[in-house]
Order: sequence, then C-alpha cells, then structure tokens
Amino acid sequence: MIGLSVVSSLALLLAPILLVRFCRRRVAAFHRAVTNRFFVRFAARLPGFGIVTNVGRRSGKLYRTPVNVFRENGVFRIALTYGRESGWVRNVLAAGGCQLETRGAIYQLAAPQVVRDPTRRRFPLVVRVVLGLINANDSLHLSTSVPPDSTDHVRPTSAITG
Repeated sequence: MIGLSVVSSLALLLAPILLVRFCRRRVAAFHRAVTNRFFVRFAARLPGFGIVTNVGRRSGKLYRTPVNVFRENGVFRIALTYGRESGWVRNVLAAGGCQLETRGAIYQLAAPQVVRDPTRRRFPLVVRVVLGLINANDSLHLSTSVPPDSTDHVRPTSAITG
C-alpha cells in the first residue's frame, strides 16, 4: 500500500513536468486560455511572480501575462518556461520593452535580451530545479528604462486607475 501511494504521488508530481517538457506548445495554449485568466488576478503580489503587459505586434491588442520574475542588480530576469517562441516574448522583443507589475510596483522595462543559460544559475535553487526538469534554458533579461538611482520608472500599484 505504501509503495502504491508513493508511486501515485510521484506520478502526480511528474505528470505536469513531463507535459510541459514534451508538449510545451499545447500546455502553453491551455495556460493562455484557462490558467492565466485566473492567475493574472494575483500573480503580481506573489514573490517570484509578476505580470508582463505588452502590445501585440500585429493586433495592437494589450496582453497581460503572468511570469516568473526575479530582480538582481537592476536587471529583471524572466524565466521563459515555454521558450523564446512565445508570443509575449516576441512582442516584447519587437517593442523593445514592456511594463512589469510585481510586488506592488509597476516598472517600465527596456532593452530586452534573450539569454541562454543551461545552468540557470541566476535563479533561486527551487526554480532552477523546476526549470531544469522542464528543460527551460532561456530567460529574458530587461532593465528599467531610466537610471537605477531614479524612482521615475516605478509607480505604486495603488496609483493605477481603471
């Protein structure tokens, strides 16, 4: 009985990882259509998460995408869980930046750069392990569009209207 419960637990833990690793585009489509609509409501308040706001390259439509984001030395690093081919990544690269809402502040970001790093050393250990399991080796690095000693690039979330 214990062996069966261990196997069941492992299957429950590994199933999502294997799905993302081997059916990446299908899982991304599911998240875009279902999960993101729910998660976007609170992701900006959770540590390690944020909401990227960008404009569609062709449609001109405004998109809000929940992401894993970490900041180090004025650089925001976003884990590209579904790869550099994701629409929001292509939109940000084409526009030369985006807006990021994280931990109660909104940042205007610029100079996007996709970085390939199979070691994922710039991410926390738990995130590194998960990204390794799903074979996510790319991240998007962005910096604030004004000097780091200025606060002009930051707005408290409470200042947002509408």
